Amino acid sequence: MIPNILAALFFLLPQLQNFMERSNSRVFVLLMWWIQPRLYVGRAMHEDILSILKYVFFWAVLLISKLAFSFYVEISPLIDPTKFILDQRIGNYEWHQIFPFLPRNLGVVITIWAPIVLVYFMDIQIWYALFSTAFGGVSGALNHVGEIRTLGMFRARFKSMPEAFSKCIAAKQREQALKQRSFFCVWNSFINSLREEDLISDREKDILMAPSSSSNLSVTQWPPFLLASKVPTALHMAMNSKEGDEHELIEKVKLDRDRYNAVIECYESLMIILNSLLLDSNDRNIVIEIDRKVTYSMTNKTFLEDFEMAEIGKVSATLAKLLQFLSEPINGAEERKIVNALQDFMEITTRDFMKDGQSISKDEDERKQSFTNLNMDMIKDGFWREKFVRLHLLLTMKDSAMDVPTNLDARRRITFFANSLFMKMPRAPHVHDMISFSVLTPYYNEEVLYSSYELNRKNEDGISILFYLQKIYPDEWNNFLERIGVDPDDEAAVKGHMDDIRLWASYRGQTLARTVRGMMYYRRALELQCYEDMINDEADLGGEEAARSKAIADIKFTYVVSCQLYGVHKASKDSREKGLYENILNLMLTYPALRIAYIDEKELQLPNGKIEKQYYSVLVKGDDEEIYRIKLPGKPTDVGEGKPNNQNHAIIFTRGDALQAIDMNQDNYLEEAFKMRNLLEEFLITHGKSKPTILGVREHIFTGSVSSLAWFMSNQETSFVTIGQRVLANTLKVRFHYGHPDVFDRLFHLTRGGISKASKVINLSEDIFAGFNSTLRRGNVTHHEYIQLGKGHDVGMNQISNFEAKVANGNGEQALCRDIYRLGQRFDFYRMLSLYFTTVGFYFNSMVAVLTVYVFLYGRLYLVLSGLEKSILQDPNIQNIKPFENVLATQSVFQLGMLLVLPMMMEVGLEKGFGRALAEFVIMQLQLAPVFFTFHLGTKSHYYGRTILHGGAKYRATGRGFVVRHAKYAENYRMYSRSHFVKALELLILLVVYLAYGSTYRSSSLYLYVTVSIWFLVFCWLFAPFVFNPSCFEWHKTVDDWMDWWKWMSNRGGIGLAPEQSWEAWWMSEHDHLRNARIRSLLLELILSLRFLIYQYGIVYHLHIVHGNKSFLVYALSWLVVAVALMSLKVVSMGREKFVTRFQLVFRILKGIVFLVLISLLVLLFVGFDLAVTDVGASILAFIPTGWFILLIAQLCGPLFRRLIIEPLHKLCCPFGTGAACRGPCCAKFRQRTGAALHKMGPWDSIQEMARMYEYTMGLLILLPIAVLSWFPFVSEFQTRLLFNQAFSRGLQISRILAGQNGSGTKRD
Repeated sequence: MIPNILAALFFLLPQLQNFMERSNSRVFVLLMWWIQPRLYVGRAMHEDILSILKYVFFWAVLLISKLAFSFYVEISPLIDPTKFILDQRIGNYEWHQIFPFLPRNLGVVITIWAPIVLVYFMDIQIWYALFSTAFGGVSGALNHVGEIRTLGMFRARFKSMPEAFSKCIAAKQREQALKQRSFFCVWNSFINSLREEDLISDREKDILMAPSSSSNLSVTQWPPFLLASKVPTALHMAMNSKEGDEHELIEKVKLDRDRYNAVIECYESLMIILNSLLLDSNDRNIVIEIDRKVTYSMTNKTFLEDFEMAEIGKVSATLAKLLQFLSEPINGAEERKIVNALQDFMEITTRDFMKDGQSISKDEDERKQSFTNLNMDMIKDGFWREKFVRLHLLLTMKDSAMDVPTNLDARRRITFFANSLFMKMPRAPHVHDMISFSVLTPYYNEEVLYSSYELNRKNEDGISILFYLQKIYPDEWNNFLERIGVDPDDEAAVKGHMDDIRLWASYRGQTLARTVRGMMYYRRALELQCYEDMINDEADLGGEEAARSKAIADIKFTYVVSCQLYGVHKASKDSREKGLYENILNLMLTYPALRIAYIDEKELQLPNGKIEKQYYSVLVKGDDEEIYRIKLPGKPTDVGEGKPNNQNHAIIFTRGDALQAIDMNQDNYLEEAFKMRNLLEEFLITHGKSKPTILGVREHIFTGSVSSLAWFMSNQETSFVTIGQRVLANTLKVRFHYGHPDVFDRLFHLTRGGISKASKVINLSEDIFAGFNSTLRRGNVTHHEYIQLGKGHDVGMNQISNFEAKVANGNGEQALCRDIYRLGQRFDFYRMLSLYFTTVGFYFNSMVAVLTVYVFLYGRLYLVLSGLEKSILQDPNIQNIKPFENVLATQSVFQLGMLLVLPMMMEVGLEKGFGRALAEFVIMQLQLAPVFFTFHLGTKSHYYGRTILHGGAKYRATGRGFVVRHAKYAENYRMYSRSHFVKALELLILLVVYLAYGSTYRSSSLYLYVTVSIWFLVFCWLFAPFVFNPSCFEWHKTVDDWMDWWKWMSNRGGIGLAPEQSWEAWWMSEHDHLRNARIRSLLLELILSLRFLIYQYGIVYHLHIVHGNKSFLVYALSWLVVAVALMSLKVVSMGREKFVTRFQLVFRILKGIVFLVLISLLVLLFVGFDLAVTDVGASILAFIPTGWFILLIAQLCGPLFRRLIIEPLHKLCCPFGTGAACRGPCCAKFRQRTGAALHKMGPWDSIQEMARMYEYTMGLLILLPIAVLSWFPFVSEFQTRLLFNQAFSRGLQISRILAGQNGSGTKRD
């Protein structure tokens, strides 16, 4: 009692508890020993009192709400009916009673309450989703997330951005002009990067660009998009004005301050341009005279009397024509056009526009000689060209430019950058004084740069990656062609720029080239910022500012890509691997600051003549120039997992105080790179109890536009990396590292084990262990949303499934690791809840949600087959059965897999508006998002449960390419058979049995009310892989899939074959997880398999042939049928083994005899024992699960026999006493002989044939609906529209129609 009281007291005094845990004083050590065991890891982890109050409040409100809801909605309605059932005598059993001595109908009560109890403990996850959404939304709103989410909001606040920029980004400026100049410098670099990335066109770039240098104008110059249509509107007002209305005209123009300033800017800019363009002094005098008259008229307010307003439109048109010529490239013909346009402009101005312009105009001959001596060098200068373009835009833009830019990604980046300037962030120091940092990217064997062959290679539908990208990104393709100066209709010219096309396509995929380009934006941003620092400080470096900026940027930033196989690729003769090496080498030549680290393997001959392999960590740069070489004790990737050890061997080559971990599928943006200085300053600021050791950064998923699946995953990941991590870091204080672009305190982590744990299997999800490690060692993990990076994600169904399986496996291993144990032990109760429900608890509850369905249906199966449900529903004493059905149906809500929709809706609402969020939600439902999420609920539960039960998690490569191919039926069957199809068919049989044996006394509406969500679950698990499989419902594809699957199923022989080649090889590989399983997990698997026996036990008593006999002998005789079936399979199997090669006729006769015997027995049962036709169908329902039970038991017998008999015997016989660990030749021979003997002892061939029969049946049942739907062409059209966006769907159909070809390139009938 006393330790608990002290623990509660210290909970309210976290600083005192932290001090006591850190202290080595004997008094404190004795006191802490009394309260808790001596700690070596996890000391002083308690947060500050404010953080404690926040997460205690979160969980207190959540638990109160959950407990109240559970009591009043789930538990209270069942109390009275349960009491009534306990008091009633319901003994009308329709089978041989299993528990005859069970008192007071406890079987019924347990059956009804079991799923409720599971829901009671699992639905906290639902409440967490609700409360995290609410708290995350409020926190995001308080942090100004989404305040600027449209172009209209962006324009409204653009003029305040220089001030916000000066507070956050740049060094503090005193004068407004300097603030604008510094901001415009960054803004123009941002816009230029958008043009380089082909997100905007040349015209859009000119509209968005701010003046690059200050001009001697009396007004402030803003980008043209803010001044669009201002000048044309003012000219229209002037044209419609009458003499004497000058004051009114000026006041109307001044109503819009931007319009007034735009008019003044146009006039003053025109005067500057003309005075600089004209070299002849007489021509200049004419311009000066015109300027004098205009100034005089404006001063005396006689402008409308002195000028002909009706001609101002003509003046504007001729001036726009002149500016158009000035902004174009200059040659001999263009010079003449410029002169003519200038003469026309001056003539119209002096003769038509000015009423007394004759005094300054000349006669015809002199006029032809005037305005011919122009400064052509000035026209070629980029500074002046910018002024020409700007003035031309101000004169000619008649729309509001509200749709500029048109590209959605450009809009997103512009609005996020603008919004981030108004968020709270530290002030950036000078580049010279900032924290230096490195970026580390692990790379294995992925694509670096797409080759022309890969881009133009067509899949079986005739679709190439290049065509796919052109349809997905049509505006960016047009911008790209404009940038390289190629006509889109000139195919030969387009093909001549294949190197540029390769880069364009690679920058839209998940390639290393895209990642390197993005990370090198850091260096580019630092160069620019360093140069600006020198300019603002007015440093006199004698013109060496640019060189000094590059040198400082190189000191402050280092980028290392750990290319594990770079040395192997370099020496390889394989064309693909050689291409990877050459592409990486080109990246180093393109980016001189890039460094490549790799593991080099060399063979060294020892003095005794033996060859020894030695391994080195090598760092190279430039043209493969070696910088460092460090000898390693062995090959790192053989010791642990590949990716973390790939990082660990290269981390020594990084520099600086901070380290950013970047995956190979991530990207960066120049405008975000400008804010890196601000982010690094967070290391110097105390957040809560201490300064941070990991800075969390948000991400943007850039693969969301590829397909509907990619969009679903993009929304799911976006909600996690924004609202999810906002709650984890700021409210619950349990944010860790999740493989995102987090920034580490490099020195802190290098002295505490690094950023990647790499032990085999247990550290499969290596990223999160860095967060565990940091938290256990008094680190502090924060999250910051004013900066973001890009990230690619899986875009195909099978890729996503592999990713979900990998994460579920990783969470299964986390549940078994010591880190979770230590965190759970050292956290207080509320923080422990946060840890559980945001890590392994989410996957555990997903598994419980699926388990609830099984418990519910098997409970109903027990009630309906035993006759108890019938007794309850037809008992006249029970008046109200509705509470049972209501509460039993509540579990159905939790199977939809849509828990992640709530955070998605909130985050989209914050950043895009709640109207947009509602629209996206509706579109997601139309594109079958519930089917997708429900399917992956099964993926999570299967792989998490298997890992918890048997271990053996493994890395699964997901692939990072574009999924435009059709996955074969056999491939989908292999991938989802055990995780989804078997479970769905089991649920289907349960639903059918429940329907068949309860339809006589139960209404169909009641059945649907209780089971509709489970039917939906079954549909999702069976058909989601095919609904989201491109071209799955095309008839010729279905035929090809059928032939391929049948060939795979029929291929015999599993030894030496890959699972993709033979069903037998795949079937054996599916049991790999059992081979190394422990005895208790095998026994638990055995106990779970017993559920399949309830079908046979219950159904045989309902057969017509038993005539209501409830004796146990009926069930015993039913096993005789099973034995006959197994004997038949064994006879056929033995006959195939002995006669199929040499005595084919004998084998056929044997099969015929077996068939005739079985038919004879069936006829005998019909005639002699009154077997009904319905009994045949019922027997099939009964014996199918029994056969599956036999298969499961057979699979468990081998591992159990090895664990219980062979391994102990092996250990006794091993001369070294090591048993299974021995790898000597005698032990290898022993294992081989015992394995062969075990194979001969059991009926394994018969079991295998039985399993093949089941697989045939399952495959046909699933393929049949697909084949039926493939008959209707509109189904395939609908699926294409469902999977891909409209542009691709339209382009795909047009391509097929024009080409008239199928996948093989031949003409279709």
